[in-house]
Amino acid sequence: MPFLTSPVLTPGVLARIPQPALPAAGGTLLRPWRAGDAPAVHAAFEDPVLRHWHGRSCDSADEAAGWITQWRGGWADEREAQWAVVDEATDELLGRVALRRIVLSDGVAEIAYWTVAGARGRGVALRAATALTGWAFEEIGFHRLELLHAIGNPASCRVAGKAGFALEGTKRSAYLHQDGWHDMHLHARVRGD
Repeated sequence: MPFLTSPVLTPGVLARIPQPALPAAGGTLLRPWRAGDAPAVHAAFEDPVLRHWHGRSCDSADEAAGWITQWRGGWADEREAQWAVVDEATDELLGRVALRRIVLSDGVAEIAYWTVAGARGRGVALRAATALTGWAFEEIGFHRLELLHAIGNPASCRVAGKAGFALEGTKRSAYLHQDGWHDMHLHARVRGD
């Protein structure tokens, strides 16, 4: 049965180009992950705050290397696009930002981010989310980006609001963390907002 509308984005829109590095404000750079980032990813996940809100643990640099391989493969098959967020001058890892759950035909993806402990409170997540959002809308042509965070994480809520993601509602009991089920705020931006 044919669709009555054309796809918003067609297969290949990401995979046909190399994953770009994206400059962000304040000397922050979003760049593709490298194998050499594995020890820094493992170190980031030693932080109990990150583990609490992320829901995963990383037991070794080898495990982090496996994640990086998966993250890099996500670009090729257009299911996700993951970037290391680094200090542009030093290449120090500050965090991660991603488009997850990409549905090209609908022009929809979910933006996600985390920061290392030493980068929190410095606007890193906001700069990364803002840069990725601009690229996704203006360069690629996504129509809608969603952002989910646990209601108990007000820092993520502030980032979402400052990045222009409107609060649309609450997904009740939508994500299982170590301490139980969490309600999640659903924020979104639509191209042209």
